[in-house]
Amino acid sequence: MKQNVYTVAQVNAYIKNMFTQDFMLQSLFVKGEVSNCKYHSSGHIYFTLKDEKGTISCVMFAGNRSGLAFRMQEGQQVVVGGMVDVYERDGKYQLYAKQIVLDGAGILYERYERLKKELEERGMFDAFYKQPVPKFIRTLGVVTAATGAAVRDIINIASRRNPYVQIILYPAIVQGDAAVPSIVKGIRSLERYGVDVMIVGRGGGSIEDLWAFNEEAVAQAIFDCRVPVISAVGHETDTTISDYVADLRAPTPSAAAELAVYEYAKLQEEMEDCRYTLERLFRNKMSLYRGRLENFGTKLRYLSPAGRIREKRTYAMKLEDRMENAMKAVLMEKRHKLEVYIERLKGLSPLDKLNQGFSYVSDAEGKTVNDIGQVEAGSFLDIHVRNGRIRAEAVAVEHVEWQ
Repeated sequence: MKQNVYTVAQVNAYIKNMFTQDFMLQSLFVKGEVSNCKYHSSGHIYFTLKDEKGTISCVMFAGNRSGLAFRMQEGQQVVVGGMVDVYERDGKYQLYAKQIVLDGAGILYERYERLKKELEERGMFDAFYKQPVPKFIRTLGVVTAATGAAVRDIINIASRRNPYVQIILYPAIVQGDAAVPSIVKGIRSLERYGVDVMIVGRGGGSIEDLWAFNEEAVAQAIFDCRVPVISAVGHETDTTISDYVADLRAPTPSAAAELAVYEYAKLQEEMEDCRYTLERLFRNKMSLYRGRLENFGTKLRYLSPAGRIREKRTYAMKLEDRMENAMKAVLMEKRHKLEVYIERLKGLSPLDKLNQGFSYVSDAEGKTVNDIGQVEAGSFLDIHVRNGRIRAEAVAVEHVEWQ
């Protein structure tokens, strides 16, 4: 009887095909203990998942590392979600991991992702609906447990930053079956009270402890709240649905208090800086406007009617002085010329000659006689001397050549 003979590759391919056709193996969650965990330089993670009855080889490729929120270590109890397939070259099946969570959180994590996706599709995470947190507040509402480190940290930090802020605590149940209605009631009560901003949260814990803040009812209450809400759940690495819906997410309750309450001392410093700056600017402005005012005063004095009159009067006085000085100079010059002419006239004056002992002769008609041809014997003549006139009769006329 002839038997069919297959190659190793054919057998491996057949087995791989069987795995591929099994729907359950394409998406399943496997719980176990981490063993032989190795982080490869390529980014892939190779490890073994085991329990008391068996082991299975696992690999998480670098492209799926977003599904791992912690660093894997030996001995951790985890839940691995992925698919089982055959590596044909080695004829070995292994679990190809797409997401890994610590044991106990697997089912909750799946619910968390499903609700997160649903609320995101409904737009509850959209930044359009985020309310701005006021910078300066008078009342701070806190929805958290009445006891525990979270409320103490919030009160201590808020009081230190601004002792004048009133803190109103709603002592909510933050863990267990009664947590969701208690948190919702606290949010609505503080909203009706009219606080300026609200902190909703609690201290750290496991995913089960924090689960109340992953419930839809709490997310809806935060979304509907007209008061800005700061979510502060767990530690910095913990992220809940409330963090996505809230107007602002704080990594810790202490950080939430710092975000909600402005530091009073810093405000005082800023106000002092503003006062100094305002005074300096005011002084500069006053100096500028004082200088402008003085310039306007100078221009006003220069352009005012009284000033113009004074200026014209001063100018007229200067012109008057110049005219007077010019007239004096002209008069002095004329007086000097007159004196010169007088002296010249004195030199030509007959009276002056008469005073010197000379005389002149005129005929009966008063004409000056300066030639013997004007006189005949028996003519009457007038002889003019310094102090009078002498009547004479010409006895004879005689021609003389003077040397």
